[in-house]
Amino acid sequence: MFLNLEKVRQYFPALAGEWTFFDNAGGSQTLQKVVDRISEFLLSSDVQLGASYGVSQLAGERLALATRGMATFINANSYKEVVMGPSTTMMLKVLSICLGQTFTPGDEIIVTNCDHEANIGAWVALEKQGMKVKVWQIRSDTLELNLEDLEALMSKRTKLVALTHASNVLGTINPIKEIAAFVHDRNAMICVDGVAYAPHRLVDVQDLDVDFYALSCYKVYGPHHALLYGKEEHLLRLPGLNHYFIEQTDIPYKFQLGNVNFELSYGMLGLCDYLSELAQLHYGNQTAPDLRSQMVQTFDLISRHEEHISDRLLNYLNSKSNVRVIGQSKADRQSRVPTISFVVDGINSSTIPAKVDQHYIGIRYGDFYAKRLIDYLGLASQGGIVRVSIVHYNTLEEVNSLIDAFEQIF
Repeated sequence: MFLNLEKVRQYFPALAGEWTFFDNAGGSQTLQKVVDRISEFLLSSDVQLGASYGVSQLAGERLALATRGMATFINANSYKEVVMGPSTTMMLKVLSICLGQTFTPGDEIIVTNCDHEANIGAWVALEKQGMKVKVWQIRSDTLELNLEDLEALMSKRTKLVALTHASNVLGTINPIKEIAAFVHDRNAMICVDGVAYAPHRLVDVQDLDVDFYALSCYKVYGPHHALLYGKEEHLLRLPGLNHYFIEQTDIPYKFQLGNVNFELSYGMLGLCDYLSELAQLHYGNQTAPDLRSQMVQTFDLISRHEEHISDRLLNYLNSKSNVRVIGQSKADRQSRVPTISFVVDGINSSTIPAKVDQHYIGIRYGDFYAKRLIDYLGLASQGGIVRVSIVHYNTLEEVNSLIDAFEQIF
């Protein structure tokens, strides 16, 4: 079964324009259904929660619906484990401040050198409180993390390991379930940045058995908003960051300063609507009976399609003797997402996207806030990497057009 691209693209109004979007890892296009949900909230329930009158009650019900929808999206055990907020960077910073209060000087935190800075800098900042931060580096030959290297870093004082689910530069999918079990066996917690993973594969925090997990809604076809998951037992024991009179048992509110953005949270129900409708469209009377299972069906189609079209681009890049793909060179959906980075011999990466712009195709260059990784790879002086980030609404024809543009450049 193939993804019906004609139907899929109709859900995204921006795709009717003249531009082709291959900068999706920086922010995907927004679903009409998300916009509709946001408008619905603002036009008919834009009031503060918690009052006795009917519209306030409706607003509260809608926010609860949205939180439960996102709990289904990541397969959280409870809606109370879902903390919505303005950005992944902000949510991880809030988590680090709260979690840091439970650590003591000399406790250890392990970060990687292949993460977005959001899941590094927040933890490095705790060094000012006496915590020790160690770096789990990818291996130079494979550009992958290795558990043997992690084991050498861990000690009885290790409290947390922070890493990415999929690199926003390399595209590599890390074996989070295996790593989480390894970390838990050594009595530490794990915090995962799922921003680059969530648009491509369905997140299952229970199966992964992670302690904390974060993602950005605007990279999963929604608005500029974010989600932080935490196991309920952790969120309950952590000190909050909200006003002193907010009960410590009041989760997720104690982590949401000034409260959450109601309309953007409600908008994410549009993602749930979309994933459900795609399952029904493709599977007909074989559609799964519940929302979570429908999401599983849809993401299977998504991953297969992405593998197919990214294989075309990777094969092209691999055929060019002057091009080096940074990350895995094969489009295996089990081991990588279609975020594809490369450099061209003798060409500064900064010069390439501007030439592609002329073809009304949007790509990007730079370090993508994974500056430590770009420095480790020695690519800063070359302008970082060129990144083409594909999602499921992209087509093979668009990939071919990008290849045609590249043919005129390198």
